[in-house]
Amino acid sequence: MTVPALDLTADVLTLTRALVDVPSVSGTEEPLADAVEAALRGLGGLEVVRIGNCVLARTDLDRDTRVVLAGHLDTVPIADNVPSRVETVDGEERLYGCGTSDMKAGDALMLRVAGLLGVPGAQPAHDLTFVFYDNEEVEAVKNGLGRVARELRGWLYGDLAILLEPTDGDVEGGCQGTMRVVLTVPGERAHSARSWLGRNAIHGASSILAVLEAYEAREVEIDGLRFREGLNAVRIEGGVAGNVVPDECRVTVNFRFAPDRDEDAAEAHVREVFADALAAGVTLEVTDMSGGALPGLSEPAAAAFVAAVGRPARAKLGWTDVARFAAFGIPAVNYGPGDPNQAHQRGEHVRVDRLQPAEDALVAFLTAPTSTGDTA
Repeated sequence: MTVPALDLTADVLTLTRALVDVPSVSGTEEPLADAVEAALRGLGGLEVVRIGNCVLARTDLDRDTRVVLAGHLDTVPIADNVPSRVETVDGEERLYGCGTSDMKAGDALMLRVAGLLGVPGAQPAHDLTFVFYDNEEVEAVKNGLGRVARELRGWLYGDLAILLEPTDGDVEGGCQGTMRVVLTVPGERAHSARSWLGRNAIHGASSILAVLEAYEAREVEIDGLRFREGLNAVRIEGGVAGNVVPDECRVTVNFRFAPDRDEDAAEAHVREVFADALAAGVTLEVTDMSGGALPGLSEPAAAAFVAAVGRPARAKLGWTDVARFAAFGIPAVNYGPGDPNQAHQRGEHVRVDRLQPAEDALVAFLTAPTSTGDTA
């Protein structure tokens, strides 16, 4: 597909629209990555490398500190919400489209910062690294930032990492862990006209659903931020034919856990929740797991950014790649203009009046001399 050139001198609304209008569902990011790479190379003040559909760029100004800005280029599947459109609803101007909130508005901010501070003669207070990556919205094994961590880890090092995930202009600390398991309920196949000769696996899944319906999500306060957990069925599969009692039913369950649990503790909790089902012959397979990240807002670099934004911090209810930076010992926060409650919705949108203030706050932080602590 032919993708128009990205103009990094355009305002953040125009740039967000340009990104949204290039479809980039997970696994199809190449055209958008091509456009981002070309735009960054054209600035003349950045070292740029490409790894798969990840585009990396950085300054080399011999500053004492480095700030890493990161954002994913992919979106969930399009739901008749591309191309973008601007509408006024209840007096509020909104940009609608797949990825507007999660997280092409954040990517547009990164590109605006690059356009302002990644050109010859620019004087940011810190050296800057920009990381645009693919496949964040799918299973962790495909995550492009993970590929960068394995093959070009040095590009991720800095004194502070800012993930431009949707936060509605607040700073969100840490993130939840996420785990997916498949619970397989066994049965015995039979003709549906003589169902008493079999055992219906779909009916057997009712006990699992009852446990989930009665589950009380834990809330925990960590470093002054409140995290809430969640355990939910997200898919049910079963059935052979319209006249056959099914001999297997699979229930996929997603556990979002607070960052005071590690992966082993999260799995142990899920196995405890479904202990009766497992004792009755149900099997449990972990199919995806990513640990969370503690807020870490007391770290000098993170605290300086929270102070610069000037708005109260809150917990990130969701998994983001702050966890990957935290695993490297790099302070990391979530900050972006999108509304996290709009993520993945058919009517996904970003408020236009959130865009420029977020850019102004980010640029002010990156150009004002501040202490971000020792180099990681």
